[in-house]
This record gives sequence, structure tokens and C-alpha cells, in this order.
Amino acid sequence: MKSAVDQKTVDRLYATALKIRMVEETIALHYPKGEMKTPIHLCTGQEANPAGVCAALTDKDMVFAYYRSHGWYLAKGGHLGRMMGEIFCKSTGCSGGYGGSMHLIDLERGFAGTTALVAAAQPHAVGAAFTFKSRKQNRVAVSCFGDGATEEGIFQESLMFATLRKLPVIFICENNGLATNTWVKDRQPAFPIYKRAEGFGVHSVVVDGNDAVQVYQATQEAIVRAKQGDGPSFIECMTYRMLEHCGPNNDFGLGFRSEQDAVSWKQKDPIQHLEKQVSVDLQEQLRNTYQIEIDLAMDEARKAPFPTQLLPERLQCP
Repeated sequence: MKSAVDQKTVDRLYATALKIRMVEETIALHYPKGEMKTPIHLCTGQEANPAGVCAALTDKDMVFAYYRSHGWYLAKGGHLGRMMGEIFCKSTGCSGGYGGSMHLIDLERGFAGTTALVAAAQPHAVGAAFTFKSRKQNRVAVSCFGDGATEEGIFQESLMFATLRKLPVIFICENNGLATNTWVKDRQPAFPIYKRAEGFGVHSVVVDGNDAVQVYQATQEAIVRAKQGDGPSFIECMTYRMLEHCGPNNDFGLGFRSEQDAVSWKQKDPIQHLEKQVSVDLQEQLRNTYQIEIDLAMDEARKAPFPTQLLPERLQCP
């Protein structure tokens, strides 16, 4: 089926999603060696969401993400070498080696950082949007989180305040159906999450979170609404987490899902979906280019020194 966006945009979506996938696969491959001194929450299978959302943003727009962080950091233009440095907890990392995988940041590219606390990025994004509106800046703030974060009280508070003030903020819910190892049907009433947001007066939609084009289009519409003063939007992206909650392996042996359960979702793989829309030449070119970049970033991270001080200029004591 022909994409509703131009080919250049589709190529860009594919390039970002593929880079995220290759980076995550490399991390998963090397993580068991024990060189990476941090927990990791890989986004394998969910690449279409950061790729689609961030393709619609500018460097001035700000993203506030969560612990499944790598894809969002890379999609917003974060430096791969500094991300690898942080995952190896080296001084060359984007957080100086002190934050690890769950605390990535690149303010120059409008990536305000990630947090290990469930739902903590939501009020931060709302606060940024409040600032943008108060200062009459033509910018939007984006908060990214999983379906489990919608069960936190701060989620309701963030929606309410953003609606009350008509703030230029976009809430992106990556609904992979799981909060750690518990299915959404076992945690929430049988009522769509986007409908709950709608109840606060937030313009809300649900999209195929494995289709980067759909995510991109929904984000574009939300940005237009935000920048013309129509307030917040909520986008629920239905997707699937291919690996375990935290770590490089699958979790089919834990009893809550089986490999058979994943078959239908694997047929909707976001990378394969985009590959049908781009040339084979581009695929080969990007894979070769990214493999060189990833290998270099890994090598530099291994060789880099660890931090020599405990939180210099980051922890102030009276």
C-alpha cells in the first residue's frame, strides 16, 4: 500500500528505525559479557514510535522520555558514541558515566532526558510546555511512557493541568500490553487508555504503533494543534515488546506469554513493514553504514576511562 507521506520521509523513518534496531541488537549481543555496568530496557519491536514521533519534531521541541530510552535518544538526534559511553558507564557518556542506560540526555538536540521513575516524565513535559506558552515560544513538549505509567496518579494530574491551561504538550503512550510481566487486561478495566485521556478533554487517538508512518502523521496533527493553541494531545501507540522487560533475552519461559503469542506481532515487525516501502539499495547502504558506526562507538566506549570522581558538579552539599 502506497504511503500517504513522501518517499523522502519514509526513507528517513526507515533509517531511524533501522539504526535503533541495529543498536539494540548489538547491545543485546554484547550485554552478557558484563562490560555494560547498567540495567538495560531494550525497545526492540517498538522502534516505529520514537522514529515516527521525532521525525515530526524540530531540535527546539523537547522530548521527555522514560527508562526504555535508547530509541527515543537516538531518534531525537542523540550522539551514538555518547550513548554507548553512558551504557558502559564511562566518562565519555552523555551523563558523564553516572546515569547509565536509564538516564540519557542531549539538550542540544532537544532531548531533555530520561528517567527511571514510572510516569515521572509526564509532569516535566507539562512544566516545559507551560514555560513555552508563557514565553510565547513556538515549541512543543513531548512525554513518552508505557501503558503502566497511565496507572500512576501523576498521569491524571498532568492531563488535567495540561487541558486546563491548553498547553502545547503531546502525550505518547507506548502500549505494549505489559507492565514488567503483567498484562494490561490484568491491571486495568477493559476500557481503552486513549479514551481515559479523552475524558479529561484531551484530543486523543489510537494508532498502529508498529507503523512509523501512522505515528508520524498523528504526531504532525498533534503538533499543529499544539502550536495553534488548541492544547494537548494524547497518542496511544499499540505495539509489542519483543524482549524481556529488563535485559537482553526473551521471557517466554516465565509463564506469562509464549513464543506462539508473539507470532502475530512478529509478522507486524516495524522494520519489515518499512522495508516494503524503501529500496533494497538504501537498506544495504544503511546497514553497512550503521554497522561501522556502531562498531566504532562500541570500541570507543570500551577504551574510554571510568569517571574518577563521585558526582563532580552534580551533587551540591551545604
